Amino acid sequence: MGSRTKKGWEPLFVTFHLTCESCEFFIMIIAFNIQDDCADLNNTTWQEYRQQRVKLQVQYLLLTRKNMECARGFSQESLTKTQQPSDFDFSKPTKVIIHGYRAMGSKPSWVKELAKALLRVQDVNVILVDWVYGASFAYNLVVENYKEVAVQISVLINQLQKQGCKLESFHFIGVSLGAHVAGFVGTLFEGRIGRITGLDPAGPMFKGADTFDRLDPSDALFVDAIHTDSDYFGISIPVGHVDFFLNGGKDQTGCARSRFASMYGYVICDHMRALHVYMSALNGSCPLTGIPCDSYEDFLNGQCVDCGVFKGRCPTIGLSDNSGIAMSPIPKEQKLFLLTTSLPPFCTHHILLELEVSPLDKSAEVEVTLMTENLKTEQRLRLQTDTTVYRKVLTHPVALCEIGSIKLKNTGARFYRQGDIHVRSVCVSELPRREEPICVNNIDIHRGAPWSHDFVQVCGMF
Repeated sequence: MGSRTKKGWEPLFVTFHLTCESCEFFIMIIAFNIQDDCADLNNTTWQEYRQQRVKLQVQYLLLTRKNMECARGFSQESLTKTQQPSDFDFSKPTKVIIHGYRAMGSKPSWVKELAKALLRVQDVNVILVDWVYGASFAYNLVVENYKEVAVQISVLINQLQKQGCKLESFHFIGVSLGAHVAGFVGTLFEGRIGRITGLDPAGPMFKGADTFDRLDPSDALFVDAIHTDSDYFGISIPVGHVDFFLNGGKDQTGCARSRFASMYGYVICDHMRALHVYMSALNGSCPLTGIPCDSYEDFLNGQCVDCGVFKGRCPTIGLSDNSGIAMSPIPKEQKLFLLTTSLPPFCTHHILLELEVSPLDKSAEVEVTLMTENLKTEQRLRLQTDTTVYRKVLTHPVALCEIGSIKLKNTGARFYRQGDIHVRSVCVSELPRREEPICVNNIDIHRGAPWSHDFVQVCGMF
């Protein structure tokens, strides 16, 4: 008997009376060749692009919990046959992943990882849309063709609909330019698609486009978007019912700011952060919650502290129905802001610091430090003579009532020469705010004499 197994391949057992040592190895090769039918996305070269640029060559791959490690080719033709594809379940929801622009013609390496992350959370069909041939090299030509890709996808969706799939059971996840492809599919179905998620929807050639030509809230029953590079490759305007602007939607923590860094770190790290944050959110290890606000500056300055516009339930990134929004109708084009860390799971705690001081004769500077064992968060506030109340949103690794102490230090020097500072109150609260702030009143801070206060007993009261 000759048999071998290999991860991802099914073993084939064959019984022979062997007469030579080489026969078993030959049979093993045949067995593996028969079973190796996993599909993959395309790569393309410049020469291939020039020869076939008029052909979009859109193809589809299917992943389910039955074949998470081995994608199967999926086509419109297979749906017209009497026997439906064995792995596709018409009774289950379907996720459709659409990649974006591929500058060098390479296949996106993240697609299957996103598919697996989705399947670990939900038992669904995952269709990967491979349009690498049409998405490569000349960006302006790619933009001219993206609607044709959407038309081809809509034909597939229409076939699935005829087989029993409901439009509201489809969730499109589009990355960069793929978000606008998904948006146009939604337009073709008059907004009856269940959900579209845009991961840093593309900005170039779309920022001033009509809603017909880009992703917008009318494209699906619910549209959510994550913005991480709105000053370069991403779009800067709201395109969904809810739009999460991470760290203001521009520069992301941990991404290089120097041209001398790696190409990835400088060029696309911000742009691809939306994808990585979304995949991390699928793990559910911690909530990534957005707070509605008109601008990032207002958010950082503590002008937005709750989610009243959503009746108290703040939207979250991930797969929760309508991002966790329970009200109806859902508001449109709501900007949501949150701060993240540089590494997975990316979430942090938002702490609102409120400082009120007595009027000053001279400008001053105060350093505020939140301490939790060996973890600390520092923030410097510049105090002016014409203002007495200051607010700032900080991030801290742990929740408010795990913070051990707060320390204030008068760090004024040179231009900030105020001697003593009388602090009427210093308050901290966690955002979104659900309880009254924790405050300490009437503090005198002398230069060179830091003040600190233990929060453990105070937190125990709440």
